[in-house]
Amino acid sequence: MAQTIRLYIKEDLAPEKTIILDENQTHYLRDVVRADKNTKIQCFDNKNGEFSSELISLEKKQGKLKIIQKIKEHTQSPDIWLLFAPLKKDQTDFVIEKATELGCRKIQPIITQYTITKNIRLERYIAQSIEASEQCRRTDIPEISEAQSLKDILRGWDNTRTLYFMDESLNSPNFLTALKNIQTKKAAILIGPEGGFSEEEQKILRDQKFTQGATLGPRILRAETAALAALSCWQLISGDWSH
Repeated sequence: MAQTIRLYIKEDLAPEKTIILDENQTHYLRDVVRADKNTKIQCFDNKNGEFSSELISLEKKQGKLKIIQKIKEHTQSPDIWLLFAPLKKDQTDFVIEKATELGCRKIQPIITQYTITKNIRLERYIAQSIEASEQCRRTDIPEISEAQSLKDILRGWDNTRTLYFMDESLNSPNFLTALKNIQTKKAAILIGPEGGFSEEEQKILRDQKFTQGATLGPRILRAETAALAALSCWQLISGDWSH
């Protein structure tokens, strides 16, 4: 069975419209998936849904698509955000990719006292999330924001959005229990760096009215594992896995 090719297109899609592909997309079609003229491709634009299309030309640096018809309405992923301290390159790529697959609506890099890297590559994060959205059949892509310090994030926080921070001290309830006790349609999950939150940061987090500490069992998880585990728990109890 041939693999379905999906592409995110930045401009609005509509039947009969012709789309000029950029050089990166053209390279992907020519040299990675070995597409050729008349290849059928599914496209989405993060706004109008998913469309079937046909490749009508494929030159060395430019390709053209003809949009045929809408095949799926646009759907937004659940209102769950992931806040995480950037890790080493491959680990951060892994978090971005899997958070996208798990339906995160927004991904927010944060800088904490023990964050190991200050090399925040926003363009790379966006590219990773687009590729993951293409692969997992999302019709939306997550918003990825510029990195901010934890203190700035908390200072401007919307009090109606519960912020669950994963507590390595194990002095908080189990995350599944916390989710069942706090019913909310929008939430955020905060994962600390490899060294955990500092004592000062833990105190600041516990002092906020909108925060809730939570644990992910008796073992201390790597940061990237904790992000996936927490998002999976939220999806199971409050997200689109729950119905």
